Amino acid sequence: MTFADFNLDEQLMEGLEAMNFNTPTPIQQQAIPIILQDKDLVACAQTGTGKTAAYLLPVIHKLMQKEDRKLNTLILAPTRELAQQIDQQVEGIGYFTGVSSMAIYGGGDGALWTQQKKAILEGADIIIATPGRLIGHLASGAINFHHLEHLILDEADRMLDMGFYDDIVRIIQFLPQKRQTLLFSATMPPKIRTLANKILHEPEQINISVSKPAEGILQQAYMVFDEQKTPLISSLLKDTPHQSIIIFASTKETVKKLHTTLKRKGFGIEAFHSDLEQAEREAILQQFKSRRLPILIGTDVLSRGIDVEGIGLVVNYDVPPDPEDYIHRIGRTARAATTGTAITFITPRDQRRFHQVEQLMEREVSKLPVPEELGPVPEYNPGAGRGSGGGRNFGGNRKGGGNNFNRRQPPRHQHNKEQHKGQRSGGGQRGGGNASPKQGE
Repeated sequence: MTFADFNLDEQLMEGLEAMNFNTPTPIQQQAIPIILQDKDLVACAQTGTGKTAAYLLPVIHKLMQKEDRKLNTLILAPTRELAQQIDQQVEGIGYFTGVSSMAIYGGGDGALWTQQKKAILEGADIIIATPGRLIGHLASGAINFHHLEHLILDEADRMLDMGFYDDIVRIIQFLPQKRQTLLFSATMPPKIRTLANKILHEPEQINISVSKPAEGILQQAYMVFDEQKTPLISSLLKDTPHQSIIIFASTKETVKKLHTTLKRKGFGIEAFHSDLEQAEREAILQQFKSRRLPILIGTDVLSRGIDVEGIGLVVNYDVPPDPEDYIHRIGRTARAATTGTAITFITPRDQRRFHQVEQLMEREVSKLPVPEELGPVPEYNPGAGRGSGGGRNFGGNRKGGGNNFNRRQPPRHQHNKEQHKGQRSGGGQRGGGNASPKQGE
């Protein structure tokens, strides 16, 4: 199947050819005909499956058939980064069509608010907005949605996780009841089903998400105690051959602390978090995309808010709280049929969570030996002490509640001894063979 089979507008096809879009992905093959038929749609599809083009192509095609164009489409997205990314896709796909779009998000100064309001008043064809900032514009009375024909919710599960349910319901009160509504979500928990039943009319359903990472990702893990994580990541970064790296941590405080530590060690790294001004965030992302910045560290906002090809290594400094978030995090690598490596640090309290990840993927991730100089490490035993409240008792000889995690020495094979012997006498080189295995080893 090719894009020509959809009979899309010629100018739209020119944009696809310029972007080297040839063969539609599975989500595009299934969603585009449904959207062209003006049916509502609930689609379960992960980031990286081509879902953005799956809804933009038919919507822009329908826009091209109109002589008198007004504000036609509203796309809601959870983060400013995703809103900007969708806006860039509209610009690329619709380059020859004359279709206009505007990304509306918070975090900027008064000039940005004025620019967004002007675009709304002058009638951009497509508005891509984060719910919070759009509520602000609605309160000012600047937006007229009377002619709206399409409402698209992208990454709906993430929006609900971020507490936007009430904002979404409030926004919908400003929209025409007669419209086409498209809901895209990586997962389909009950709250998404409830939202879909509330705002969609007899929707078609597509399920592309299989909660499995790309085959091209080499997944590895290290069992460590908390105090070993920073020395281990320093060792990995010193020896890695990868030129583009993302590190995920679970809290903003951890991101800031680790960024400071690694920066002092001389690594080319920047932190990405909500305390930065919008201009700073955009500058950091641009440096990373252009390969001028080799390492980016952030929270899960990066796992869905950034679309960069060629990321060679993803490091989970913390195991994510939700197994689905693990899939999204490591999905930043091995995109567009490339290969990549994903490494996760597992502490004793994280074992059960990581075991849930393995159960979701229906596979076990290899646990690698840490460099000997880091000392004893915990055993991987996620089934120990079930019901004990998180396994915070690490001591091997303690009695009573808590998990019983035994410290163990890393394997001491002969080749490991020789490597570490050479490292100790070789001017400070660390952990080459075991600390950062290359793909295929």
